[in-house]
Amino acid sequence: MNAGSPAVSVVVPLFNEEENVPILQAELTAALGGLDYEIIFVDDGSSDQTVKRIAPEPRVRLVRFERNAGQSAAMYAGLQSARGAVAVLIDGDLQNDPADIPKLLAGIEGGADLVCGFRAQRKDTVVKRITSRVANFVRSRFTKDGVRDTGCTLKAMKRECIGALLPFKGMHRFIPALVKGAGYRLVEIPVNHRPRKFGQSKYGLGNRALRATTDMFGVRWLLSRRLNYRVRGE
Repeated sequence: MNAGSPAVSVVVPLFNEEENVPILQAELTAALGGLDYEIIFVDDGSSDQTVKRIAPEPRVRLVRFERNAGQSAAMYAGLQSARGAVAVLIDGDLQNDPADIPKLLAGIEGGADLVCGFRAQRKDTVVKRITSRVANFVRSRFTKDGVRDTGCTLKAMKRECIGALLPFKGMHRFIPALVKGAGYRLVEIPVNHRPRKFGQSKYGLGNRALRATTDMFGVRWLLSRRLNYRVRGE
């Protein structure tokens, strides 16, 4: 960190969100008013006009992928690029509410290393809510992260927590488990969830459950093999 680093870096993964991104950028600017911040938009190989709809501003940075690599890759790349003391993750589809960001930051100021939002009143289809609830129940008890809604992208973490993350497909579902497994303190707070107005959901059942289950076993193994030591002070 240096004197020119912002206090807060907001990382926004984007994939074909041309109608949402101008609205989101305006909402982020309003929500972050009075803070020293940067916004990092990570374009995950969009095939529409998403990038052109991002207004050039001094506090806005853009990371562009050559081709679509997935949500985990976009989040990881954005976090690695972040310069702030605190990093915030938020979806690019307007379902997360930027107005909740100050609450997340208050949680960090209150002593948490990672603050996870959970969607108390989800605005999704019945099928999506049920499958997500089952997946969260199984994952939370298997990885022991204690988080009820890991599918909620809206999170804030101290910069040092980023080092606990590993670049693999599906990483975004296990951020709390990886961070908690590294010895950091996490808390959950309720956040607003809005219905999608523009664009198409990237959610699909397919073989997602099989991939998530495989990832879950992998993360459980990794956590059981994590090095755990402290250097003795002089």
